[in-house]
Amino acid sequence: MKNITVVGVGYVGIITAVCFADLGNRVTALDIDDARIEGLRNGIMPIYEHGLEEMVARNVGADRLSFTTSYSDAVKGAEFVFIAVGTPSGVDGEADLKYVRAAAESIARSMDGPLIVVNKSTVPVGTGDWVADIIRSNQPEPIPFWVVSCPEFLREGSAIPDFMSPSRTVLGSVEREPAEKVAQLHLSLRAPIMITDLRTAEMIKYASNAFLATKISFINEIANICEALGADVKEVATGMGYDQRIGPHFLDAGLGYGGSCFPKDVKALSHMAQEKGRNPQLIHAVMEINTDRRRLLVSKVQDLFGDLTGKKIGLLGLTFKPNTDDMREAPSLDIAKRLIAAGAEVRGYDPVGMANAAAVMPEITMAEDPYALAEGSDVLVVCTEWNEFKHLDLVRIRDLMLQPAIVDGRNIYDPIVMARMGFRYRPIGRDFGPDGKPIAEAHAEVAAS
Repeated sequence: MKNITVVGVGYVGIITAVCFADLGNRVTALDIDDARIEGLRNGIMPIYEHGLEEMVARNVGADRLSFTTSYSDAVKGAEFVFIAVGTPSGVDGEADLKYVRAAAESIARSMDGPLIVVNKSTVPVGTGDWVADIIRSNQPEPIPFWVVSCPEFLREGSAIPDFMSPSRTVLGSVEREPAEKVAQLHLSLRAPIMITDLRTAEMIKYASNAFLATKISFINEIANICEALGADVKEVATGMGYDQRIGPHFLDAGLGYGGSCFPKDVKALSHMAQEKGRNPQLIHAVMEINTDRRRLLVSKVQDLFGDLTGKKIGLLGLTFKPNTDDMREAPSLDIAKRLIAAGAEVRGYDPVGMANAAAVMPEITMAEDPYALAEGSDVLVVCTEWNEFKHLDLVRIRDLMLQPAIVDGRNIYDPIVMARMGFRYRPIGRDFGPDGKPIAEAHAEVAAS
């Protein structure tokens, strides 16, 4: 059993803390937000993640997990301190490191013995050296410490299994011994462990996220071309995915990437490159394509009706992805603003993220369920691919709408089925042939003949 402190109980921090506790360590989770810590003490989670509440309760009950707002209490006696605070985008896309700085300064003033400080936050290349300088200059008296980079690769909605069954653990350090000690914490996870230098470890995180974002933007670019040429992007992606060099993951055409990681990390990587005189052309294109997805979705709605003034539009799903309540960089935010600017009346529904959505989207009305959303609507727009939306009573949905139309930003329905049911249906990358005729209608005609 090791004594571990995790600074920050946001998405990465709370998952890191509870999982290390579940592995048998004694973990103290620290945050300067009094309300958040008090909530955790009372069983109120700061995020939605399947199984998290039960896991926290189990480890608190076993006296392996505790919460505090005091650095002196949290750092005293710790062998490892993980920094897992936010690194939001700054004005020019750079990562804002004010929370990392504050954490490093407080750790330096509170440590009472040798300590391994582990950067878990996604930080710019060179931050490990910078954190070491901050700790060294803020120590009341010299105490040995080491800085190790251990970037996270968690997906919202499956963060606990991602932590417990990782594809790899990446560690970076100036000296090998502290990295090997951090590796010992991860041995029971039975995944490959890569030990490298600090800057390379930090770069691996950015390169990984930028590559995945590139796959998403690539398939969305292909979706645009499919629409022009009459091909089906879902079939194209399936055919591509069988190639082991490509793989099937992150090839779902739709509204682009969102959330807390991809948008800020791609921007931060671009900023780092430009600061060093490099021109990251591909990364710029990835960002442009992603931004354009929201505009194209609204154009599909306008193609159905022309003038959107007074049209009642319902957004099915509001969070940036299913199985999370996270609204950060959610496509629905931009889509709602564009629709409202065009004169539409916008309502929304989400199975989990309604409270967070209402806080950042006060201009839209929330519906109690998908059927209440459909009632009286001119069109529904699928923004998030929640499983429950795939199993809706579409006949009931159709009959509740003023004029049954669905713009499917996530391609969750079958175009032929939707056409046969009487919907004006517009998916992504699989709707129009070269003659401008909807593919769904053409398929339905062929099937009926």
